[in-house]
Amino acid sequence: MQKYIFLPTFLLFLLACEPQNALPDPAKLKQEIVDAEAAFAKMADDKGIAEAFYTFAAEDAVIKRQNDTLIMGRDGIRQYYSAPFYQSAKVDWKPDYVKVSAHGDLAYTYGKFTWTSQDSTGKVNEIKGIFHTVWQRQADGSWKYVWD
Repeated sequence: MQKYIFLPTFLLFLLACEPQNALPDPAKLKQEIVDAEAAFAKMADDKGIAEAFYTFAAEDAVIKRQNDTLIMGRDGIRQYYSAPFYQSAKVDWKPDYVKVSAHGDLAYTYGKFTWTSQDSTGKVNEIKGIFHTVWQRQADGSWKYVWD
């Protein structure tokens, strides 16, 4: 009779010792961020900068722009990028580096960007620089930036 009690108890013990929260695959996570960056850049090209920066922003996202100005929240970001200057501007970027946390809930990227715009005389202006973006996994599994 005791051997019949032992087997279920032993199986319960094995289940209890099984890791419940196995760490996600780092290569898969890195690819998710590369894909999110690519979709973000494509939307900026296809639908405009304001729509892309709004769509890919977390609710509490913050962007730092010229003279250390902080623009906070998705709506603030959309409003900032709705200025006439950004209506005709284009931005192109691609991350040179991607790092994802071991638990798969935060990531950061950095790389080169190029802003292209025309002034009132039609002269094309180009600004090159380095970007740094912090990404956070959302409850629905998507990635949104929290800092740019």
